[in-house]
Amino acid sequence: MVSDVTRTSAPADEQRVGLLAGWGRFPLLVAEALRRDGYQVYCLGVAGHADPALIDTCDEFRWIGIAKLGAAVRYFQRHGIRRATMAGKLHKVVLYQPWVWWKHLPDWRAIRAFYPHFLLTREDRKDDTLLTVIVDEFGKDGIRFEPATDMVPHLLVRSGTLTHGRPNRAQRADIAFGWQVAKEMGRLDVGQSVVVKDRATIAVEAIEGTDECIRRGGQLCQVGGFTVVKVAKPQQDMRFDVPTIGVGTLRTIAAAGGKVLAIEAGRTIILDEPEVIRFADAHQLVIVSLDAAEAQAGGSHTAAA
Repeated sequence: MVSDVTRTSAPADEQRVGLLAGWGRFPLLVAEALRRDGYQVYCLGVAGHADPALIDTCDEFRWIGIAKLGAAVRYFQRHGIRRATMAGKLHKVVLYQPWVWWKHLPDWRAIRAFYPHFLLTREDRKDDTLLTVIVDEFGKDGIRFEPATDMVPHLLVRSGTLTHGRPNRAQRADIAFGWQVAKEMGRLDVGQSVVVKDRATIAVEAIEGTDECIRRGGQLCQVGGFTVVKVAKPQQDMRFDVPTIGVGTLRTIAAAGGKVLAIEAGRTIILDEPEVIRFADAHQLVIVSLDAAEAQAGGSHTAAA
């Protein structure tokens, strides 16, 4: 069942932007930025994922089921949306729950679009594959998806050491090692994060997501002090699945016994950066942001004084 919450009258076509909102704070920040720039935001919040605070942030909001692709396209069409963006994570793990199709009841357009992936199993179900199908379906009706990072470029992390603490020599070696592993996992579209210790791979992110990967790393590396590396895929499509960190990521690392978080400069979203840095410094965690060349050089610019 869906509902509409309308706050303002419809704007001119060129001022309308559609937002497909998944899990997390990122969709809220995108909506706020668009509103500040004078756009009218028409939001589809994925049920079970999106933050209800979007109802009061967007000009119009509607809940949408994760398998209601046709209804989503029609909603944007009905409101004259030609530009749209996707923000927030869609938890693919729901696709592997019992009786998934009975719970989510896909509409005809979703069945037709994903038939080769879920019924014939002729095509794979990798993140990039499934998200590209969604974007392409909207594109068939003249709705163009653009990277959310183009709308909030200030959320892309800068290069450098973000915290007071800096990685030591062993941690820099782990960063360089973990970067190579994470990039290869990204190339295979398996995941974007790895947990490493003493240049050994402790845990690799897959369908469970970054936080669960970190928790598993903590269970397997009970001495603690490990490094988490989170990077963009080599073939990263900035329209979706851009690596994102926030205070929640840091809380998970601290609770699991980790010490260092290395992320990719210019291709990672950092939410509420001042709060993230304050939390990291208070818990003696290290955050470094590197580009590919710096990572391959072992993050030498992050060396302790």
